[in-house]
Amino acid sequence: MSRYQLFDRRAVRLLDVTQRGHDFLAEECLPLAQPAKLYQHPELPELVQRIRAAIAAGRPVVLFMGAHPIKLGLSRFLVDLIARRFVTHLALNGAGIIHDYELATLGGTTETVARWIAVGQFGLWVQTSRLNEIVSDAASRGEGIGEAVGRVLAEAHPPFEELSVAVAGYRAGVPVTVHVGIGCDIVHAHPNCDGAAWGQASYTDFLIFAHTIQQLEGGVMLCVGSAVTGPEVYLKALSMARNVARQQGDEIRRFTTAVFDLAPLPENWRDGPPGKDHPQYYYRPWKTILIRTISEGGKSYYFCGDHRQTIPTLWQSLVDQQSQAPTARQLAAGMSSGR
Repeated sequence: MSRYQLFDRRAVRLLDVTQRGHDFLAEECLPLAQPAKLYQHPELPELVQRIRAAIAAGRPVVLFMGAHPIKLGLSRFLVDLIARRFVTHLALNGAGIIHDYELATLGGTTETVARWIAVGQFGLWVQTSRLNEIVSDAASRGEGIGEAVGRVLAEAHPPFEELSVAVAGYRAGVPVTVHVGIGCDIVHAHPNCDGAAWGQASYTDFLIFAHTIQQLEGGVMLCVGSAVTGPEVYLKALSMARNVARQQGDEIRRFTTAVFDLAPLPENWRDGPPGKDHPQYYYRPWKTILIRTISEGGKSYYFCGDHRQTIPTLWQSLVDQQSQAPTARQLAAGMSSGR
């Protein structure tokens, strides 16, 4: 036992989520249609080509994202990307699975933080605490968080299940993994939270993710709106995968990465981030995903823009070019020539 006093979470009082309300409703999710204004970038068609070629070659297309794409109403696009196998592995942070679960079961998600933190009620809602029970069960079954949430929701048929990326992944056999930091998410403050279960189930998800990264040669890694969790989890998984590959005489170096985010980068960003005395040195997607991990033969892309434009445009481009995918041989030729 610790020699230090612990907070007694049994004293925490949860309220019904109907008292909270939702800052985002299911009816606000964008329709699955071409966006009114397409995102324009000269390199986006090249990324689309590489995604299509990876799929043709049976290589993974990984999408690691923060929670904002769900909060911005992009769930239908994410679900369809999974259903069409344009995304073969979806990775989320803890907030991502919470918003997905709330949206599917409650028809809304997100809260006014300033209002509820002022009275000590932020995040403390009865209905959301059900996630703690699902994760405890997942740990006992040896499941990851994403798989367990997808399974439970798919079996329960909540009123808005068509908006759930966890359900979409479970039904399609596409891994949805959840990578949490204990104390980062609202459910960790609930009296029924089992920290060990969250750690075990999320670590299972990490090993599932690392197994996918083992297949990344010739594949694609996309990071959407995740400045810390995505780059850091990917970096460790890639190091593990390369360690094992090296022992087996293999390599993981010819693959594609792309970052979709809001932070502006200079035109010469491929020259690398600035020195440690500059704040942008610590922008992990730049130095980790775009530079360091593809330096031995890969190719990277950066797309700066509103997710409500970039992700629907990516989806539209993939759908439009579904019959025009390059072959695996063409992808290998492009990789070897550095294109």
